Amino acid sequence: MAQESEYTKTILCLANSRKMSGRCLAGKEVVGDKIGGWVRPVSARPYEEISEADRRYKDGTTAALLDVIAIPMVKPKPGTYQTENHLIAEQFYWKRVGAATKRQLETCVDQVSGPLWINGHSSSNGPNDRIPEAAASELRSSLLLIRPLELRVRVAPKGDPNAPEKRSVRALFELDKAQYNLGLTDAAIERKYLQGKNGTFPVEDALLCVSLGEPFNGYVYKLAAALITPDRIGKRDD
Repeated sequence: MAQESEYTKTILCLANSRKMSGRCLAGKEVVGDKIGGWVRPVSARPYEEISEADRRYKDGTTAALLDVIAIPMVKPKPGTYQTENHLIAEQFYWKRVGAATKRQLETCVDQVSGPLWINGHSSSNGPNDRIPEAAASELRSSLLLIRPLELRVRVAPKGDPNAPEKRSVRALFELDKAQYNLGLTDAAIERKYLQGKNGTFPVEDALLCVSLGEPFNGYVYKLAAALITPDRIGKRDD
């Protein structure tokens, strides 16, 4: 049975991240000329990913990073720490109503003092990239837009002996005197770097959307869900 739309949320899209067979989109609500809180549209699928059909506009194009998007919703669907989630009305097209400006992006930046949620838990990939699931369940937010220091993108083999040719793309940076090494799941940026060589590449004047992903083997991983550089403003990619 089709879901009826109960309300519409208009968001400035700050993440268009790969997730399972689809995407995880998120952004800050736009109300008139004001920027509000975080909203993450989710589907009714088991892992709540957004499919290509879900994020399609009436003209056949799909929602992109930095679009301003009107999304028909059914109801809030908060998780334990993903409190920002809203269930989409899947039978309706989304509507692109504008594009982010540099001024709007500056308004969206979150002022972070201290750790990204909880620090002190690291995988073999690098520092501060995960949180024990039990500790994460006490959190009440899962999205931030930050201005990192010394941002670098590292492309290297994953180290999986069963898939020696596969490579990972990660974001290394500093924030408030702490070091981070997070998986970079921005679909367009990941694709760009995987087309090049292995290495570590500095990135200037960028913003990062960081997100807490789904639980995995007892941990919740911090993800770099979008890397927003000045050249992406006014450019659409999916």
